[in-house]
Amino acid sequence: MGPSVPWGNANLLVRQTNAERGNGYPFPPELVTDAGAVAVIDGNNGIGQIVAKHAMEEAIQRAKRHGIGAVAVRNSGHFGTAMFFTRMAARAGCIGFLFTNASPAMAPWGAKEKRVGTNPWSIAAPAGRYHPMMLDIANTAVARGKLYVARQQGKQIPDGWALGPDGSPTNDPLKGIAGTILPLAGHKGYAIATMVDVLSGVLSGSGFLSEVVGPYEPEGKSGVGHFAIALHIEAFRSITKFNQDIEELIEKIWETPKAPDTEKIYYPGELEALNEAHLKQHGVKIPVKTLNGLNAEAKKLGIPALNS
Repeated sequence: MGPSVPWGNANLLVRQTNAERGNGYPFPPELVTDAGAVAVIDGNNGIGQIVAKHAMEEAIQRAKRHGIGAVAVRNSGHFGTAMFFTRMAARAGCIGFLFTNASPAMAPWGAKEKRVGTNPWSIAAPAGRYHPMMLDIANTAVARGKLYVARQQGKQIPDGWALGPDGSPTNDPLKGIAGTILPLAGHKGYAIATMVDVLSGVLSGSGFLSEVVGPYEPEGKSGVGHFAIALHIEAFRSITKFNQDIEELIEKIWETPKAPDTEKIYYPGELEALNEAHLKQHGVKIPVKTLNGLNAEAKKLGIPALNS
């Protein structure tokens, strides 16, 4: 895997490389603990998207039976966008939560060496006749993938995103990747990220802190852990009344007086839903370096190339 391959296809290419070398060839996710509303899944070093989907489906099924489903996952991999999976719960009449740890990206507060991952988390809820309300954030000032995107596009990164290896602020995405990404809201982002590692890594029995290997590394097992929760709304109150109230909540947000130069107020997840609809209609733009990297690997595997 060359250095020009971004996170979007890095995970797949690393898995392919590891499979070819016999290093952690993925097997289907395995249920290792079945305790009513609670389950533990071993991802068997599989691709994170597949394992996380399986975990959220398991959480939803258990929530439908018990009111709540909580599923810890060990030995998984990077799964991309967390809200893709929490939205599954929202569409099933549940409120979904998903936490995951990640390879080191930020230093503990007051330290200079990265040990803690971005460790993102997501919450999604149905919103009646509107698109689901969704939150998906990393605990760093910016998701690490945005530095890789900037590198692919040959762009500088804004102030306040990252520090270089020498601990100085940087606008160079390469130095930011080699250094540390700044935490969200200072010490608060560091603390939240650490607690997410407790839920995702320690509770599940997976890797944590520097034991987690990122999707950009061509060697080693990922060791990523997740924690998925689903709350079945009907166990708490009528879904009809819930939808009525969340619709009212959204409409009151929209009606809030706007600040100067603000055209529209959005509720969490609304912009993402609008962007999804736009991309489905107009297609997804792929950076040239990403396209070239995908096509180079496709050629090795005998898969037809993507057109630019």
